Amino acid sequence: MCSLRLNTQQSGGLPDPYLELMKKAAQHARAYGAPAPVLSPIDFSVIRMKETKEDTTLVPIAQLHAMGIRVVPWTTNDPDSMRKIIESGADGLITDRPDILQTVLAEERGNASSADRKRLEHFDVSAHRGGRRLRPENTLPSFESGLDQLSTTLETDTGVSTDHVSTIWHDQFYNPDSCRRADGKPYTMENRVYLSDISSRDAQTTFICDKLRFAEDQKNDLSLSPVSVAFAHKEHLIDPYVPTYVDQLFRFVAFYVEYYRKGAGENSSKAAERAANAERVRFNIETKIMPPLSKKTFSFPSVFRGEKLPPELFLPNHTVSPEVFVNSLAGTVMKYHMESRVEIQSFDFRTLQSVESKYPKIPTYYLTLDSKLFYTEFVPQSLRLVATE
Repeated sequence: MCSLRLNTQQSGGLPDPYLELMKKAAQHARAYGAPAPVLSPIDFSVIRMKETKEDTTLVPIAQLHAMGIRVVPWTTNDPDSMRKIIESGADGLITDRPDILQTVLAEERGNASSADRKRLEHFDVSAHRGGRRLRPENTLPSFESGLDQLSTTLETDTGVSTDHVSTIWHDQFYNPDSCRRADGKPYTMENRVYLSDISSRDAQTTFICDKLRFAEDQKNDLSLSPVSVAFAHKEHLIDPYVPTYVDQLFRFVAFYVEYYRKGAGENSSKAAERAANAERVRFNIETKIMPPLSKKTFSFPSVFRGEKLPPELFLPNHTVSPEVFVNSLAGTVMKYHMESRVEIQSFDFRTLQSVESKYPKIPTYYLTLDSKLFYTEFVPQSLRLVATE
């Protein structure tokens, strides 16, 4: 993994890497009047799991809370680990299965002390890519499913199209494992289309991203997504599963509210709670751009938790510059006056510092994988920690 021999491994007396990173990040945010950033670490750096290495520094949640830093880990799907993360004091959790998390959270609230119950009332249930193990990810039906589960946050990812629209997709290209061509022609990794090489309009007439990737509970039956079907008809989309974009997601959530408040879903037994939750749901939106990182410093896995990761995912960036990325996404947020309901997250801290300096009303989430990376070129010089060779 990491070839550096780090100061934190040489002396137990040196500051914790998460505390040091977030102290610097908070100072930068404060200098521009931006809110305190949030730390969003991978789950096995918060609690010990099978992926946790012996020398892993666990996230010091209580100390971060004392600094005014919230902690929202990613991405946990099994009930036992969810429970441990809730009990760790984390402020929320990003998950592919918001339905399971809601069940576990309800149990934890029922068994909690009065003090813990108050904390858990504000626990953030964040639907990863809309809840990707229930519906094909980052699509209108997946976001509908996330809202149906009363998720308090919809987590998603963005690129930038040729018409400078913040398009929604996890990879820098429309992945053939998830997407097919609407005209039926073959679509493979060899002729993959990058988000930055196609307009938002053309993407919606070219691709349908409804492929099933998880056999257990993921479904693409459109009868399960009535709001998406109605919204697609309203917006003249060829299919509810076409690639979407941030502007459209904001409109879709507003449409979802009206669907259950005054529309076809108003007589549903869950109409009132669904409309009320969607009216205040938050959006955690990632800039899918990676900082420079040599293979000598860090190697990416080919399989993670049973899911194959094609090597094409880790090729050098094929997208716009960090500045254009931030201006496209944050500009959309400001245009729709959604800054009070949106956070921008990234592994590329250059984009987060740009958000803090140019768009200080939008909070930031610092995504982390391994604290060893804090000492490498993965982190901007202004935030980088000191290591020895």
